[in-house]
Amino acid sequence: MFSRFFIDRPIFATVLSVVITLSGGIAVFTLPVTQYPEIAPPTVEVSTMYPGANARVVADTVAAPIEQLVNGVEDMLYMSSQCTNDGTYTLTVTFAPGTDLNLAQVLVQNRVALAQPTLPDLVQRRGVTVRKKSPGVLMIVNLFSPDDSRDSLYLSNYATIQMRDELSRVDGVGDISFLGQRDYSMRVWLDPQQMAMRGIATADVLRSIEQQNTQVAAGQIGQQPTTSGQVFQYTMTTLGRLAEERQFSEIVLRSDSEGRMVRLRDVARVELGAAAYDQICTLNSQPSIALSIYQLPGSNALEVADEIRARMAGLRERFPPGLDYSIVYDTTPFIRESVKEVFVSLRDAVVLVSLVVLVFLRGWRPAVIPLVAVPVAIVGTFAAMAAFGFSLNALTLFGLVLAVGIVVDDAIVVVEAVEHNIEHGLAPREAAMRAMDLVAGPVIAVGLVLTAVFIPCAFITGVVGQFFRQFAVTIAVSTLISAFNSLTLSPALAVLLLKPRRAGQRLEALPRPGLGLLGAWPGYLAGPSLQSLAVTAGLTVTLPERGWHWAGAVLGFVVVWLLSRLINAVLAAAFDVFNRGFEAGTRAYTAAAGMLLKISPLVLLGYAALIWGTAIVFSRTPTGFIPAQDKGYLVLNVRLPDSASLERTQAVMSEVESLAAAVPGVRHTVAIAGQSLLLGTNAPNAGSMYLMLDDFESRVPEKLTADRIAEQLRELYADRILDADINVLGAPAIEGLGTAGGFRVVIQDRGENGLSALESVCEATVDTGSQDGRLRDLFSGFRAATTWLELDIDREAVRKMGLSMADVFNALQVNFGSLYVNDFNRFGRTWQVNVQAEARYRMRTEDLRRMYVRSPTAGSVPLAGFIRVRPVPGPLMIYRHNLYPAAFVNADSGVGTSSGAAI
Repeated sequence: MFSRFFIDRPIFATVLSVVITLSGGIAVFTLPVTQYPEIAPPTVEVSTMYPGANARVVADTVAAPIEQLVNGVEDMLYMSSQCTNDGTYTLTVTFAPGTDLNLAQVLVQNRVALAQPTLPDLVQRRGVTVRKKSPGVLMIVNLFSPDDSRDSLYLSNYATIQMRDELSRVDGVGDISFLGQRDYSMRVWLDPQQMAMRGIATADVLRSIEQQNTQVAAGQIGQQPTTSGQVFQYTMTTLGRLAEERQFSEIVLRSDSEGRMVRLRDVARVELGAAAYDQICTLNSQPSIALSIYQLPGSNALEVADEIRARMAGLRERFPPGLDYSIVYDTTPFIRESVKEVFVSLRDAVVLVSLVVLVFLRGWRPAVIPLVAVPVAIVGTFAAMAAFGFSLNALTLFGLVLAVGIVVDDAIVVVEAVEHNIEHGLAPREAAMRAMDLVAGPVIAVGLVLTAVFIPCAFITGVVGQFFRQFAVTIAVSTLISAFNSLTLSPALAVLLLKPRRAGQRLEALPRPGLGLLGAWPGYLAGPSLQSLAVTAGLTVTLPERGWHWAGAVLGFVVVWLLSRLINAVLAAAFDVFNRGFEAGTRAYTAAAGMLLKISPLVLLGYAALIWGTAIVFSRTPTGFIPAQDKGYLVLNVRLPDSASLERTQAVMSEVESLAAAVPGVRHTVAIAGQSLLLGTNAPNAGSMYLMLDDFESRVPEKLTADRIAEQLRELYADRILDADINVLGAPAIEGLGTAGGFRVVIQDRGENGLSALESVCEATVDTGSQDGRLRDLFSGFRAATTWLELDIDREAVRKMGLSMADVFNALQVNFGSLYVNDFNRFGRTWQVNVQAEARYRMRTEDLRRMYVRSPTAGSVPLAGFIRVRPVPGPLMIYRHNLYPAAFVNADSGVGTSSGAAI
């Protein structure tokens, strides 16, 4: 028999359990710590920029060719893209859970490469980026100047040059993006009037920069092959690519036979500025740059966060004066608190199970055997978790909490059977062998049945499957280890620990040395009190403070040791009372069961009624994904009227930030004007804000939950902010599944009804949903009729003037958009050279009269001479879902409504 082998070889059984425990003990330190398993499906992001293009142009010339080829890539679930009016294009391809993200990136990259030849030249020059998208922001590092001596341009580029690469090398960091990023760029600000006076065209400026700012390979003097007798070989160099503003200002645009030259400084202002000015980031109303750090899937969130903090502490030592950083957005405190609470539950479960086992088995010797099964099964499960690639998260730890009550069952069955045989006069070895003959089959059957209950959960597909797979496998593995332990170690320990005894002889409740040690602990704590008693008694004893502690421990041990027989007698009497009550309950239950067997048809009818009632209650119970949780922060989405400027948006964001800072429970604010995190788009009339709340402990006495603070903010903004729509949302249920709490409904236009019809459907959805109390915070960021300015170009007039349409388009893009010409090197990096008209020449439509193109027949001709401007409706952004034009509606469940009912 299998168990007989281990009964006769208890050392071998012990070694097996030690190996299992050691394997789990080593593996637990390698397991990543996260809040939940990897729930978010893998995603790959494709992004590029078409400067000066509107959303419709980006959708037609960039989105369409890329998405037609990317569509249908292996294991793709769906894809969605945004085309915005600042020329930004972002495509997110979502893959099935379990897909190899590295392979997915390569597959998407290959298809994008096929589409690149069809993209506009400017887009090809800027490049199309394909990268793995990390599921969610782990933490945000804000860089700011406490004394305002450093501007946003300096902050952004200091972070790029000195910090980003250092933090990117941290093991577990997947990506780092900027909020309020302002990369260096050599900005050439054109003066159209000076250009017209000197007869300089936009094309002249671009051509001169391209020709005079280029890298040169000057070669070598004496490079092989040479004639015989060559003694030296020199490497030559010359100034090719420029680096300083002064050097760019000296670029020659034109010269004549008399030596007169027109330089770039004569028609433009050159400065080291920013490549883009589309976002403004603040920390607690102070200018800041934010580095959003994304965690690499499968890494340990807590270790990554700790390493980031350590690296930042080291970087701070090298900060120049007037520079500091702060980490106010950090998702790991909630993870730490969640994991800590589950560990506390695990500890409590072990203690309660130990007490129950002691009460029912009435002695410490039989109680030790099932209690040994707990660490072996629980700790051993960690080895299986490491082998399966699991993490220490709320679900796996919750599975272990449930497993604590399961893993002792088999061992209790074994011990009870052995105890029964010993009470009938058998020696421990014979009692164990006879017991295993009887219970080995049931132990195996129970283990397999419990495993069969949980294993099917591991085969559930989708997000729900990802959620419960680790939970189910954890319980199943711990159950199997427990069954194995009950067949090997438990009977071996029973032979070693259980003693023969006479019928009716009481077991020793607790070991006397153990009771003595229990008494030593309070004695150790009360040691200093002995000194006071000695002084009161007039005794002179000189001991160090630690000596008094140890004296108290010895005294406590001796006192409890002397009282141990009395304590065990009291416990034994209490156990007898409990057993008599339990036996009475057992007899009553047996009698009741016998009566019910006589009316078994009625019992079956009652059972059927219970099943029917359960089905009814189950069908009426509200469904939901994950209950809303207080994660310590809120997310705000701010939307101003269409066509509002970034300056106007920033003014509103400052007011929103100031009001939020005064609300009790709000600790920090991180605001971004010009970007909607919720919509995933850049727009001058949009803004976002993270509200970091006080620690959980400090908010509990005042009952300042995240929901309560959010409700206060909604009421405050409704009264005080009248020129913007503000949505206050909670944190997402799972990081990586959305930017904020709630859900999103995607509406597709599959019948070519047009963007206006799509907007009408969105508005009707929002209006109807807002009237239902089960929904709240409904809004749609889709706008099909924002004000655009259409330029109607008289193409015949252009031809008559000897101009080409390319000249006209070039002038428009350079002056009103921005044109990336080439690159320059500085601070050990490569930056862009961008050309654009001075701000004062592109503030109004009338400024078209101040922009000129050079005609070979008519000289400098103002653009207004052949362009008419009229307002037309146009979309704020174009959203596409699986190739179709689409829009989305964001919503959240109302108070007391589950997410399933809301959907």
